Amino acid sequence: MKLPFGLTKRKSAGLALIAVALLLVGVLTLIKEDTDKKNVFLCQIVSASPDPDMAKCPAHTSNTSWLLIVGFALSAIVLAMGLVLLAPASSPNIPPSLPKADLSKLDDEEKRIYEAIRLKEGSMYQSDLITETGFTKVRVTRLLDRLEQKGLVERRRRGMTNLVVLK
Repeated sequence: MKLPFGLTKRKSAGLALIAVALLLVGVLTLIKEDTDKKNVFLCQIVSASPDPDMAKCPAHTSNTSWLLIVGFALSAIVLAMGLVLLAPASSPNIPPSLPKADLSKLDDEEKRIYEAIRLKEGSMYQSDLITETGFTKVRVTRLLDRLEQKGLVERRRRGMTNLVVLK
């Protein structure tokens, strides 16, 4: 599945979590404001009574404030998870033994294929390459044909798929 605006699944999940967290904070803020208004009203009624004992005020014996704090804490955790998913993934360590190739003569799609293989330590199953790049099966096959003709990759048959290795 190809995502719009060049988003990856990781980034789109991060954005979704951030949106959920912000929505949750907004709803909790509205609930908090409403609860505060009700608590002020209850305190005014209790203080106007002949026996103004605030320990009997329902606003002071309710667990609502603790539940709201837990809700805000959970939304902060969801927000943090979203931000972590938005952060760029750490660059993988690429072994120095991988060949250096002149990529200036490759088009963008060929570069994407080559870089995906390079990031997987120089070898990758063709089926994983299809999933990783989002290209169709036919497109990946044709791109690999061109990369093979240029002497940059080699395909080795492994069961029902090919192992693609950098040369």
